[in-house]
Amino acid sequence: MLIIGHSKICPCICLCTLLLLNGCGNSNSIKPKEIIIFHAGSLSVPLKEISQEYEKRNPGTKIFLESAGSLVCARKVTELKKPCDIIASSDYFVINELLIPDYTSWSIRFATNEIVIAFQEKSKYSTEINPDNWVDILLRDDVIYSRSDPDSDPCGYRTIFTLMLAEKYWDKSGLASKILAKNKEYIRPKEVDLIALLESYAIDYMFQYKSVAIQHGLKYIELPKEINLSDPSKIEIYKSVSTDVAGNSPGTKMRVTGDYINYSLTVLDKAPQKEEAVNFVEFLISPEGMNIFKMNGQEPIIPFSTEQLEKLPAKLLKHLQKSEKN
Repeated sequence: MLIIGHSKICPCICLCTLLLLNGCGNSNSIKPKEIIIFHAGSLSVPLKEISQEYEKRNPGTKIFLESAGSLVCARKVTELKKPCDIIASSDYFVINELLIPDYTSWSIRFATNEIVIAFQEKSKYSTEINPDNWVDILLRDDVIYSRSDPDSDPCGYRTIFTLMLAEKYWDKSGLASKILAKNKEYIRPKEVDLIALLESYAIDYMFQYKSVAIQHGLKYIELPKEINLSDPSKIEIYKSVSTDVAGNSPGTKMRVTGDYINYSLTVLDKAPQKEEAVNFVEFLISPEGMNIFKMNGQEPIIPFSTEQLEKLPAKLLKHLQKSEKN
């Protein structure tokens, strides 16, 4: 009886075990591929839209977006050793100087921007400020302005460049140092952190990317091309200014020189989902991906460019044209 009972129960147990194992196997097989992207804060809106569209087309993939200042994004990889598939920076300098060649072998320049002075209707003197008097208004005692941290965020050191260039452009000695010395307590880690300060009326004005101002429905003053870092034909003017920012390891500094604004991205060599990450980049730089950037006030760099053409994944080559060497 015991033997007969065992022979009847055992197949049931085995069948249940097999079903459980098969269930586990199916669960693993449908687990979504998770792409981790560390990105500049100013890319938050377009990247969210592009990621949502990519996930619709690739239901087995999930995109995780983590924003920070671009320099901080790089340090999450170089210092904190956090897992990441894609880095998308607001300055190609960050990837080229901090990540190549130890963490990746290539980068693609894909979009540009410009520095503006953003504000809202309730900002002090909002009906008075214009492209000719913004310096005087920012220096008024009752006006508070903000900028991002140059040690964390390219918008921070680009703000310094804009002020240095403005000093030269208008031949106003001391202009940059006076404005940079003002309201330091309102400096924040990245450019999008300034939005909350403005919307809560803690500040009146901020140095910001034009695309971010557009995305948040803000008013803004456009600056001359000689100082707003938007025009590649003015690159020699931009290169006349520079500043020091925090380096790739604690306690070090590195020199950053003014340049035309170039956003860039890369897939890291040790990306957990390298193949899928390359597929995502291909979609991002496709006409559909670039149209999302345009709709959010950010212009693509066409043709895309790179200094590492021979290192690019094969499927990205058709989208690229090698940058001219300076």
